Amino acid sequence: MIRLDGVTVRYGHGRHAIVAAHGISFSVARGAAYGLVGESGSGKSTVLRAVAGLIAHAGGRVELAGQAMPANRTRPQRRLVQMVFQDPYGSLHPNQTVDQALASPLRVQGLDGGEARIAAALREVGLGTEHRFRFPHQLSGGQRQRVAIARALIVAPRILLLDEPTSALDVSVQAEILNLLTRLRREHGLTMLMVSHDLAVIAHLCEHVGVMQHGRLVEQTTADALAAGAVSHDHTRDLLLSNASFDRRV
Repeated sequence: MIRLDGVTVRYGHGRHAIVAAHGISFSVARGAAYGLVGESGSGKSTVLRAVAGLIAHAGGRVELAGQAMPANRTRPQRRLVQMVFQDPYGSLHPNQTVDQALASPLRVQGLDGGEARIAAALREVGLGTEHRFRFPHQLSGGQRQRVAIARALIVAPRILLLDEPTSALDVSVQAEILNLLTRLRREHGLTMLMVSHDLAVIAHLCEHVGVMQHGRLVEQTTADALAAGAVSHDHTRDLLLSNASFDRRV
């Protein structure tokens, strides 16, 4: 469902250009979940944005559902993949109600049945009709992230991109959101690509893991191998040591 072949992303031009991602290659099967881990500045969010089409890649190839993605994507190609951002408060317009936030992608995609779609999207993420006409500041952090997930799913994408979706939330709420994403993935057959610096979060949702350092994919492994400590790259070992919350017994 997702295939990257030698994807390179540069910021800037000429001798001042910064290469944020160097020749990234990996694939994610239909219905699978793949996690990218690494420290801040490792390039994992850059890769996610290249897959989403939010930034252009300078080299290589991005394929989604067997289609090579052009620089300017069509409406159906953009509907294919949706993204949930790290900060639910920052990603929701402060002057828009939940209803307006959910109606906006429907208008962009030219989809009918907005009333029913909005009600169904709220139910799917565990929110009631009483939340529909509230503003973001009237919601808790977990409720805001549920709205952000509903907004991504309301156009029925096949791929969901997750940019540290729980890092701004309390630990107890993190577990609720991860369990919600697990259920939605199962019920909708979603393919997921998630980035995080937290190995425990990645291992909860993803079967396969790519480890990034300085814009390069230095190791590809599995959540089971991480749990067993069976890794080959020094940087992956360092990440295991630095993630005190990652319980290898799970």
